[in-house]
Amino acid sequence: MKVLVLGGAGFIGRHVAAALVERGHDVTIGTRAPWRTRRPLPAAIASCERREIHFERLTARAAWHAVLAGHEAVVNAVGILRPHGKATYDYVHHLAPAALAAACRFSGRRLVHISALGLSEHARSGFLTSKLAGERAVTTSGAPYSIVRPSLLDGEGGFGTRWLCWFARWPVHLIPADACGRIAVLHVKDLAEAIAILCEKPARAQWQEVEVGGRVALTMAEYLATLRARHTARRAVRISVPGWLARIVSHLCDVAHFSPFSFGHLELLRRDNVPSVNLLPELLGRAPLPLGVLWRSEVGHAAPVPLRRPALKRGRWLGTPTA
Repeated sequence: MKVLVLGGAGFIGRHVAAALVERGHDVTIGTRAPWRTRRPLPAAIASCERREIHFERLTARAAWHAVLAGHEAVVNAVGILRPHGKATYDYVHHLAPAALAAACRFSGRRLVHISALGLSEHARSGFLTSKLAGERAVTTSGAPYSIVRPSLLDGEGGFGTRWLCWFARWPVHLIPADACGRIAVLHVKDLAEAIAILCEKPARAQWQEVEVGGRVALTMAEYLATLRARHTARRAVRISVPGWLARIVSHLCDVAHFSPFSFGHLELLRRDNVPSVNLLPELLGRAPLPLGVLWRSEVGHAAPVPLRRPALKRGRWLGTPTA
């Protein structure tokens, strides 16, 4: 089967592409800058065909037909942490996926749309409201779709993961007082394998809305402690940050395009980010990987990594950030 992976050079997308290739499929990688990816693609997908795709230019059904030509299925792993230029939340998370779903309905192509857990009509951030609008557009399109809602992702190479690992090594952990929601952290390779399997499954009702998560549900404070334990046995001091102050900081981070912490993610931390029914074991035929099980082999050593702030990322496409 020939599959188009939109956002295939991003954190989630590159793992999905690799999982599809491993299962014997022909993969095309859709990305904004096909020959200027910030990180080299894994060897397994380095030779895959690449296409230049800009979601802000693909908000009409007719615009997608040439893009989808020759493919039997499409995975949408595109998302932006913050808007940049014409790549707004509404264009990237809502209007383009709506047009994509309409094109898939017209052609009968299988669509796997990656969203996020914890979306709510009561959310106030543009990130969350646009993701929810995109979901609703897909569900009402009539396309043969699956919407995948993962919890927070673990795994080497993720923008958010790098920041969380860096922050976890601090001797002091600043935790928003209202960040009491639990997170079912899962490894990105588990998610990628599940999505590859979904591409092979017929579009049936049981696979239309797929929520996936890891083995355990942790608060953000507990997850940071778990990340810290990978480097040192010393516990960090936890300081509770008032909710109003955490909100101000989140808005400042949004304005400055600084770190993955945003108002949208603060809203997600306030409630549980756990699957109502975790379909990951059913898809994989096994239990999810334990937290950190692949971490040492992925970074290539067991010694602590030097404390170094991750690079900034301004408005670039991510692999559908969930946190």
